[in-house]
Amino acid sequence: MTALSTTFTAPPGGIMTDEVGVVTGEVELSSQLTAAGQAVATVRYAGAEEWYVVTDSAGPATEADLPEFQQKAAEKYSKSTQPVPDLS
Repeated sequence: MTALSTTFTAPPGGIMTDEVGVVTGEVELSSQLTAAGQAVATVRYAGAEEWYVVTDSAGPATEADLPEFQQKAAEKYSKSTQPVPDLS
């Protein structure tokens, strides 16, 4: 299955994850589909190997929905004043 990712600096307060709590600093956010037909956002420290599920990020989706899901997740979790590049 396809996975999309975006790298950015987490906003003040970081990004809440299910496994380790808040992740801060330079992060990579990835979206992928699960076997159950859910899109889920995961995050890791930029350059790290271990991914963490972003709390309350899962939602029903298809492969066609994934670019829009990633775009919205990146915008939501980066809270950047700069636009996130379009991935479609």
